[in-house]
Amino acid sequence: MSESHHEHHHHDDDYEENSLTLLGAVSMGTGVMIGAGIFALTGQLAQHAGGLFPLAFLAAAIVCGFSAYSYVKVCRVSPSAGGIAMILKKCYGPGVVTAGCSLLMYFSMVINESLVARTFGTYTLQLFDAKQQDWLIPALGVGLLVIAFLVNISGNKVIGNLSKFTAAIKVGGIALLALVGLWASGMSFETGLTEPAKTSPILGFLTATAIGILAYKGFTTITNSGAELVEPKKNVGRAIIYSIATCVVLYLLVALAVAGSLSVDEIVAARDYALAEAAKPVFGKTGVTLTVVLAIVATVSGVVASVFAVSRMLAMLTDMKLVPHRHFGMPGRIQKHTLVYTVVIAIVLTIFLDLSRIATIGAIFYILMDMAIHWGILRRVREEVNAKAWVLITALTLDAAVLGALLVTQARNDPLVLGIAGVSLLAIFGGEWLFLKQHSNSS
Repeated sequence: MSESHHEHHHHDDDYEENSLTLLGAVSMGTGVMIGAGIFALTGQLAQHAGGLFPLAFLAAAIVCGFSAYSYVKVCRVSPSAGGIAMILKKCYGPGVVTAGCSLLMYFSMVINESLVARTFGTYTLQLFDAKQQDWLIPALGVGLLVIAFLVNISGNKVIGNLSKFTAAIKVGGIALLALVGLWASGMSFETGLTEPAKTSPILGFLTATAIGILAYKGFTTITNSGAELVEPKKNVGRAIIYSIATCVVLYLLVALAVAGSLSVDEIVAARDYALAEAAKPVFGKTGVTLTVVLAIVATVSGVVASVFAVSRMLAMLTDMKLVPHRHFGMPGRIQKHTLVYTVVIAIVLTIFLDLSRIATIGAIFYILMDMAIHWGILRRVREEVNAKAWVLITALTLDAAVLGALLVTQARNDPLVLGIAGVSLLAIFGGEWLFLKQHSNSS
């Protein structure tokens, strides 16, 4: 009796049933997505796709729409707090593939946090004349990660209330700025959607689509909240669809407003803070300030929501005995420890990598994990979750196309980043293989 009571108590602490409403889940999903998406990636997409970058946001949403199908199908049958890890375990069992791919998801989310933290730094500096002080960007990013850590330690309710409040400000504020910007530009596009990309158009467009996926992949955090969501079998799928739909409308509005205000060269030149730059011609100094304030709200809430979801995922992997765990003398529950690891890794990345490298590695990791999920469902559990083969094959094909384009582009432009990604992949899967081998021997 005492054993089961203890077990029950432990899980109650972590996951309160019915503590998350549908609106709460959508707020959390869009919270993670918008923080990463529009502020950090608009310039990166324009760099690869030229004047077609608004369409690259749309293409990325289509790829993610097909991807979401897999997650929705599995969550309808068995929603859980493990999200991705549980889906992988269902497909591949508790081995190297499940552990390695779950860690790819984990690291791609942590990479996203550092992307958003650096974006916070670049936008915040637009308020001051501190252009020369390069060290301030990572310093501000690190500060944001520390704040996210403190908010997360203060518990579920705070995070839920914060994400609902900030989601409303973000979606409303960004949509308003975009609409006014579009109206002010008289719907004439400075960029001209025809302005060519610097590389071959198809390759550039597919590469931009691959990076654009980072603007939507926050929807996967919703799959982690199955244990708390009200009526999860119905609502996990709904929350995912509503989140992607909200973001695609918002991103298209913003991308068109930016295209109406700046040329591709101007967007690329200011790629780390493109939205603030686009506000200048239309709104002047006030517009820049408003945009920066919105960026700050979006990045802060995005990192808080992401750190919450990701540290939960790592705690779940630890519970499933799929990753090694060291306490390092820290008191408290495992989720508190995984919170510390998550923030520390994000801080290291924020200090050492620039935005476009962070985005590339994050995209590679995420798309590989995504393909593993579609393949696993196609081969192992398609009948059980009642999924249609053609949708899964389409999702795999789209993933493979954009990943291939991203790899080719980076092999030409920045082979070092592929080296970093390759070594990281070897370390993750090799490390898991060793850990699980030792673990099975000792048990």
